Amino acid sequence: MQPVPRSIGKYAIVRELGRGATSRVYLGRDAFADREVAIKVFDFGPDMAEDARGLSMRRKAYLAEAGLVGRLNHPHIAQIYDAGSDGDHAYVVMEYVRGGTLDAHADPQSLLPLPRVIEIIFKCARALELAMREGIIHRDIKPGNILVTESGDIKISDFGASILAKPADATTRTLTGTGETVIGSPAYMSPEQIRNDKLTHQSDIYSLGVVMYRLITGRLPFTASNHIGLAYAILNTEPARPSDLRPNLPAALDAIVLRALAKTREGRYQNWAEFGRDLTQAFAVLRADDSPVSDSEQFQALRALPFFGGFSDVALWEVVRISTWHRPRRGDVIIREGDIGDALYVLVDGEIDVSIRGQRVSSVKPGGCFGEMLYFQDQSTRRGTTMTAQVDCAAIELKAQAMRSATDAVQAEFNKACMRVLLERVGNINVRLAMLKAAGD
Repeated sequence: MQPVPRSIGKYAIVRELGRGATSRVYLGRDAFADREVAIKVFDFGPDMAEDARGLSMRRKAYLAEAGLVGRLNHPHIAQIYDAGSDGDHAYVVMEYVRGGTLDAHADPQSLLPLPRVIEIIFKCARALELAMREGIIHRDIKPGNILVTESGDIKISDFGASILAKPADATTRTLTGTGETVIGSPAYMSPEQIRNDKLTHQSDIYSLGVVMYRLITGRLPFTASNHIGLAYAILNTEPARPSDLRPNLPAALDAIVLRALAKTREGRYQNWAEFGRDLTQAFAVLRADDSPVSDSEQFQALRALPFFGGFSDVALWEVVRISTWHRPRRGDVIIREGDIGDALYVLVDGEIDVSIRGQRVSSVKPGGCFGEMLYFQDQSTRRGTTMTAQVDCAAIELKAQAMRSATDAVQAEFNKACMRVLLERVGNINVRLAMLKAAGD
């Protein structure tokens, strides 16, 4: 076993975290950024010369991850910060995620609650959709490559098997330009990956479907005593329905998993948006009326609103994190005229009546914001209107301080969205004034 180095490049090494077929991973310290990092090391020295195939795999894995430095900025992807070479080895510096992996929840005795599984798969789908937009196919989606943070969130890691896809014709190549080697974890490979066909994002959809199957049932959809038998099963046999292995599962989950595992691309989800939509609907079926709304449900609901149309996924996940979800009932007063306030709201569903001195003056529809004037002021002030739920509603609340502490990207998008709302209101007022004038004439 190779000794733990004292440093790699500019990074001090703390300890070894683990090792795999192509690399060793160390916990390091980035003194300049004042953070812990994970450093994946690929050896190319003379002692590796006798293992030509292994050396080729190490080079491909290194080039794959090194090519992604700074490209995948998403809250559910472990970020790749840096890459370099040091003597007979090359290395990639990544975000260090404290915690374990989903392997800890992939057996029957350790399964997560179903709503939690659906939320995890949804977050993975959104992250892999971003990778797809960057032209990247992961090729090795499995529970061991999905990290669980100390707070319980998830991050996809290990892009060492990834390839670049050409959007125009969906052809693929490895980052080294060869493309001749099938890479991945056999039990999670799509049929086209087994056949070594050209790959698209639908291969990752299949692999994520296998992960979902495993997290729901504690079993893989296909098993065999050897790789040949496993490949035959993936290509030629149908998996048991998840509800056959775990009775009382909702039919919606069977449908989602089996569609993701379709053997043909035509039968599978065509894109990540379709997959995410069905996951959101399944979550709504599972969730009790009085249970909290999940991050994934909030994200999907906000994404559908024109108000958030200009927000990137990263910015929108931040909005989910800093906001509070409310469900006002019909007749509830959300804002009262004369009260001191420190928050703005965005209506997600329902309708809000706006009144001044007891007189109804207008209403707010889904996607509209109210209380936003506080965002443009430096201190809390008295409310000028009363906002009352006309029907049962859903809305998010954003405290002014949280908004001021948000990233520049979020603040910039909120500024633009709020200005659009204000301009629309001014336009409506002008129309009303013009109509009153015309009526007076």
